[in-house]
Amino acid sequence: MWRRSPKIEPAFSTLFLSVIVTLPPLTTDTIQQIIDDRLEDETLHQLVWHYLGYRYDETQKCWNLDQVDPAWAEKYPEPPKFIEERPPTVQLTRSIPKPYKALLKEKMGFKGYTVDQLIPRLTRRATMASWLLSYMAQHDLLEV
Repeated sequence: MWRRSPKIEPAFSTLFLSVIVTLPPLTTDTIQQIIDDRLEDETLHQLVWHYLGYRYDETQKCWNLDQVDPAWAEKYPEPPKFIEERPPTVQLTRSIPKPYKALLKEKMGFKGYTVDQLIPRLTRRATMASWLLSYMAQHDLLEV
């Protein structure tokens, strides 16, 4: 069963493979938790999947892609595991519009990781945080 961080106030619930998962709200506090490695990887995946448009249809026992961008739906008919796989993370990075690429630094004061922290798991989490910030900016959930 998926677990969620106990310090996060739930924003909404989503049905994920027969388990109701409560996702954190999409706020800068949540983004900070991602950067600080205080939000579990599975919760982070589900948060990004949700905002990419992936929804699990319990009756059909498959992913509903109606809200997923066609480029994502064609390449990833099931939501990708960004932390475990490099190619979807590269696509996520490329999907961030240029004006929003520096939001992690500008809005969150993120200076990057030290050399000893440059591991795929942390850098991919940073990419996911950056994409979520870009989503927030594009949907007027963040002052830019």
